[in-house]
Amino acid sequence: MTSNLVDRVIATDSALALLSTLTEMYGPLMLFQSGACIDGDSPQCHVLGEFCVGNADVYLGNLDGTPFYMGHEQFEYWRHAQLIVDVAHGMEEIGAHDSGIGNCFVTHSRLFSEDEKQQLEQTPSTAASW
Repeated sequence: MTSNLVDRVIATDSALALLSTLTEMYGPLMLFQSGACIDGDSPQCHVLGEFCVGNADVYLGNLDGTPFYMGHEQFEYWRHAQLIVDVAHGMEEIGAHDSGIGNCFVTHSRLFSEDEKQQLEQTPSTAASW
């Protein structure tokens, strides 16, 4: 059985390509959205296992094999919006990693429709499991 639920987090083709490049460079990764989480904010990118998420942190989804987490307080504020991970050019750092390739991830958002909100409200959020 497949789910028709909208994803809480998605990525542009550019972000997926950057994740692929960084995964080749560093191995499996994870993204963590902290701070204000405003449009244009940067999620932190870490090698999987080097950053410990807390029990209250929320798993929002998987971006082509890369888990994406958000702090619980930020999730409560942004639960009504889909996060869209994209790439900004010209910056030297990617979250916690200096990639040396001059790009970074940025987060944009769009509000869920009323139908999407109702569907998501019936599905519990997933707390971090590690």
